[in-house]
This record gives sequence, C-alpha cells and structure tokens, in this order.
Amino acid sequence: MSKEKVLVVDDAPDIASMLQFYFNAQGYETSAVATGNDALASVRRTMPNLILLDINLPDMDGYDVCVNLRHNMRASHIPVIFLTERDERSSKMRGLELGADDYITKPFDIEELRLRVANALQRAARESLTNPVTGLPGSRLIEEQMKRLLREQNWSLANITINNFGVFNEVYGFVAGDDALKFVGQMLNELINQHSSASDFIGHIGGADFLLITAPDRVKAIGKLAILRFEQDTAPLYSYQDRKAGYMTFIDPAGKQRQAPLMNLSIGAISDCNGPFTDIRIERIATNLASALPRRVGYFSQFTNIGK
Repeated sequence: MSKEKVLVVDDAPDIASMLQFYFNAQGYETSAVATGNDALASVRRTMPNLILLDINLPDMDGYDVCVNLRHNMRASHIPVIFLTERDERSSKMRGLELGADDYITKPFDIEELRLRVANALQRAARESLTNPVTGLPGSRLIEEQMKRLLREQNWSLANITINNFGVFNEVYGFVAGDDALKFVGQMLNELINQHSSASDFIGHIGGADFLLITAPDRVKAIGKLAILRFEQDTAPLYSYQDRKAGYMTFIDPAGKQRQAPLMNLSIGAISDCNGPFTDIRIERIATNLASALPRRVGYFSQFTNIGK
C-alpha cells in the first residue's frame, strides 16, 4: 500500500526534524521545508496528502501559504493543520476562515497531533477528496470541477488512459501497478506546472484513468509531452526481458502463455466549443472518452462530436 505523504513546514529545525522522524516512524512519507516559498514549490513538485503548517515563517506567514493553496485548483483539496504558538481565539478563527482543517498550539502533545493528522486523512478519504495511491483529487473533487466547466468558457477536458495497465498488474503485481499510477500522477503534475496555470486541474478518476482540465491552446502540447514522457521514462518498471522483447508475457486463465504490448497512453480531449453540455452529459462524456479511444501507442485525439 502506498504511504501517505505529509509535508512539514516549520523554520525551527528541531521541531521540523522531530516531526519528520516521528511521522516517518508512524508509516508516513514525510518531508520538511523551512519557508513558505519552499512549501509552495514542494507542493508543485509532489502533491502531499496533508500539510503541517507553522504560521510564523521567515518569508511569509502561514496564512498566506494557506490562501495560495486554496486558490490553486490542484492543491485546494490538501488538508492543512496549522502549528502555532498563538493561542488567541482570533488567530484560530482566522486560520479556519482561510480554509485550514485544524489548528494545534505549541507546545503540542505529539500523540494528539498524530490523531489529528490521522483523522484529517481519514476524513479526506471518506469524502473521496483524494485518490489513495496518487494523492490526486478524487471523484468528488472531479465532479465539482466538471460542474464548474458548465459555467465557464475556453476550456478543454482530456481523459488520459494507461492502456494494458490490467495486464501489467497481473504480471508485475499491485505494488508495481501503484508505482506506474504514481509515476503518471507525478508526471502530469510536473507538465502542468511547466506549461499551465494555477487554474488548471488534474484528477485521478480511478484505476488507469486520469482527467486533465486546461485551456484549449495547451491541451494538445501537454498531451503529446505526456505520451512522450511515459514512453521514455517507464522502462524501469519492466523486466529486462520484457523491455528487450517489447511486450509482456503472461499466462492466461486457460494456462496458455500470451503476449501483451507494453503500457502506453491514449488521450482524448473535448472543449467547450463542442457543447453546449448539460450536467448529465458532461459527466457521461468524461467516463466515455476512454472507451472511444483506439488502443494505439501514443494516440491523441481532439473529439468534435462525442456526446452530441
């Protein structure tokens, strides 16, 4: 099972090191930074499942970091727990008004903090806010973003599918399958950071399907880069024999040896100019884009009539 990622943002080295050591020992994948700018840069590189955020930072206060996160479509869902020496009611209220999920005052009981972290992560999972493997926004947040599209113009929605992912899972196991999903999530996050804006969105629909919302003039370039990166960078996921052969070998339920192509991406995109769309139709379009795609290596299509 994938470890949940916790980002500690605190400029006190002793506190940051203690929290990183403690939560690593609790089974989390924990990283630490000392400034608000470093925190925002870290989130852009690798999406954490939860952030422990000190308010008193050297470059900007934690409130500004929280505001920045809540205005970023790709990071707005991340649970934030404030760590602070301020015990005033007004400070707590301000943090909660800005969208923080919880608040704990220093010096804190580490067991209490552990429970608050666990509860925030469980609450996010129950509400389908994030996919447990990739940490990307899950079904509820995807639905909210798709409803937002109905009120807006100048958007493209792309479904990104990993072909032959089921066979890969059967051959290499679910741990390797999770690694492939995490790679795609991380790759899409990097491409969006390089070529898009804070209003763009990436979600993990489930299984081998991801969803991207961006501007029409960017969707094809991002899609082509994703296809190329996937082809170039997934070689280490396979055995030497499969890489050399160019296909996976597996045993089917009848006991016969079969061959299947290596994984590849198919991407299908639509835009607002293909509408108008109703609430029901746009949800159907998102789920049906994948089935409309040919399972060809490096396939990208901008549909003009799907769902009409």
